[in-house]
Amino acid sequence: MSRGSRPNEGFATRQVRAGVEPDPVTGAILTPIHQTTTYVQPSVDGYREKGYSYSRSHNPTVHALETKLAALEGGVDACAFGTGMAAIHTVLLAYLGAGEHAVVSDVIFGGTLRLCRQILARFGVDFTFVDTSDPAAVLAGVRAETRLILSETPANPTLRLTDIAAVSEVARARGILHVVDNTLLTPCCQRPFELGADLVVHSTTKYLDGHNATVGGAVVCATKEQVEAVRFVQNATGSIMSPFVAWLTLQGCKTLSVRMDAQSAAALEVASYLESHPTVERVLYPGLPSFPQHALAGRQASGYGAMVCCEVRGGAAAGKRVMDAVELWSLAENLGTVESLVTHPATMTHANIAPDERARLGITDGLIRLSVGLETPADLIADLDQALARA
Repeated sequence: MSRGSRPNEGFATRQVRAGVEPDPVTGAILTPIHQTTTYVQPSVDGYREKGYSYSRSHNPTVHALETKLAALEGGVDACAFGTGMAAIHTVLLAYLGAGEHAVVSDVIFGGTLRLCRQILARFGVDFTFVDTSDPAAVLAGVRAETRLILSETPANPTLRLTDIAAVSEVARARGILHVVDNTLLTPCCQRPFELGADLVVHSTTKYLDGHNATVGGAVVCATKEQVEAVRFVQNATGSIMSPFVAWLTLQGCKTLSVRMDAQSAAALEVASYLESHPTVERVLYPGLPSFPQHALAGRQASGYGAMVCCEVRGGAAAGKRVMDAVELWSLAENLGTVESLVTHPATMTHANIAPDERARLGITDGLIRLSVGLETPADLIADLDQALARA
């Protein structure tokens, strides 16, 4: 039923075709939604001869998405999950036990930080949070009991970058894994495996779906052994993606590069406008020459993404006035969708981090996170202009 990638196929071809074939029964061009719990077996001896027995373990619709994601990232296979947090949780459970240790980006999604510090730490797993943009800091954080490095690049919400190749070299030299969260750039713009990463995780909720329609996650693996380790934990814990979510995400993936290209171009326009505005104190966007890691962004990625952060003069109060005044931008906790969204990290996505730690990491109370969608860039800018006038 599913079609993997084929030699020399371009990315756009893979995003449309990989993982799917016309339905053999009806000829339907879209993968059917196999909304079923179980699968009738032909005989005891023929158990699982068709590959499926129970949908907690395997489902044809979900498998089609997993095949597509593996083809897009360049991995051998993928596992799809009910949420992005379930994907990260499963990787950590697969490779970390009591008394073992991981090095993690200090600027990372708030949910990942909460999982490490408040859940897994209770079971004897230790974490060191470091600035993974500095390979020397990563190396300094590695111990004898370190089993993996988890980096998120660009980081949410400051967009700080990790040099994937340099950190992968640190990991490889010590026989540990480098896990990269590639949610913000997607395989359309960034290819962690080609830079030495071992596993790639995604919140498929974001750009891969792209339409604010689903919540999901994925882990893409470089080896069959990794697939077996991740899938074993997934099956044991039951953190699976539903067939309908997989079907919707399959459709979203088909337009990924078209959306990313357009949204990234619009983000550069928005970032350039904000940088020139007298009310704006700072702008963070890897595509701007003023971004501290602009050169690294150009080396390790083929695009700069569609996330922009800024801070207006007047601090948190002024920033909140801007966020409350926008009309075309929706105040909401998500990113990567066709609708443009604005988020206040300090009170929304990263509210569980202590104020002094947020400040140290650059997540100030006045920081505004913008997820640029597919609306006309001039309209988005005009809306920001009227909102900034009220700051």
